[in-house]
Amino acid sequence: MYHPLNIRHQLRHVVPSKIGYHFLAFLTIVIWGSTFVFTKMLLQNGLSPAQIFTLRFIVAYVLMLIGSLVADRRFKLLADSWLDEFVMLLLGITGGSMYFLTENASMLYTTATNTSLIVCTCPLFAMLLIAIVYRQTEQITRLQALGSLIACLGMAVVVLNGHFVLHLSPKGDLLALAACLCWAFYSLLMKPVLQRYDTLFITRKVFFYGLVTIIPYYIFEPGFPSLEVLLRPHVLWNLLFLSVVASMLCFIMWNWVIGKLGVVVATNWVYFNPITTILFAWWLLHEQITSWFLLGSCLILLGMLLSDRK
Repeated sequence: MYHPLNIRHQLRHVVPSKIGYHFLAFLTIVIWGSTFVFTKMLLQNGLSPAQIFTLRFIVAYVLMLIGSLVADRRFKLLADSWLDEFVMLLLGITGGSMYFLTENASMLYTTATNTSLIVCTCPLFAMLLIAIVYRQTEQITRLQALGSLIACLGMAVVVLNGHFVLHLSPKGDLLALAACLCWAFYSLLMKPVLQRYDTLFITRKVFFYGLVTIIPYYIFEPGFPSLEVLLRPHVLWNLLFLSVVASMLCFIMWNWVIGKLGVVVATNWVYFNPITTILFAWWLLHEQITSWFLLGSCLILLGMLLSDRK
């Protein structure tokens, strides 16, 4: 029988080198870049962004909980201290409920271009936070900083696609910035807990507290999709993909890769997100790939190469 707890053991055999860690980071970003298609289909069937997030995390958490109870005889429910448990709560907020709510809500008030551009700058904020908080132990080199800036420039070129005029919307842009900061703080908080706790335990706690902290939202926006809607084949399969692959497996891989590559190097892969989104749009929606896309992609790859060099 397959258990989520076997994932880390299998990854040790699959990932023999640093190149393998980068491949897992790339694979995770590719999958996350594809989720806009599946999320859009669910929105077209009447599900709200908060409902999609809740269903994704419920399925992912239940699967991980069952796998943990069955496969781990020393099942761990709580962290070793209340302070660590509080950090797990913060991870659930910054990487779960608050991140998804602010990112999705920003789309209601500003353009997709603005949202993508602002949210995808989170590696810069993560790098600054790491440099400030861990300045004694985690030195950010000039080459890493330069690489991150070049990758950020390339991401902006890809997103803007030659249209260098932004339509500012303070409310929507601030929500996108909040989502960006949430993911940056999530990366920062993940660094110390990965040194003391198992990746699967951390991921399970992120899903749990993400679900707990989304509950107040339903006080102001009650309602849930009917069973008839959820059992539609295309809705059900899309939810399963978003839950099992894009949530459970990808969060496990991402948290594990952060521990192996470091926060700065791993988070720089977020710059690659617009590239995967555009490639999926070219493949599924037959959108055109421009010279700006190629230029921006080259800058992103160059920046990521420099940021990984010491």
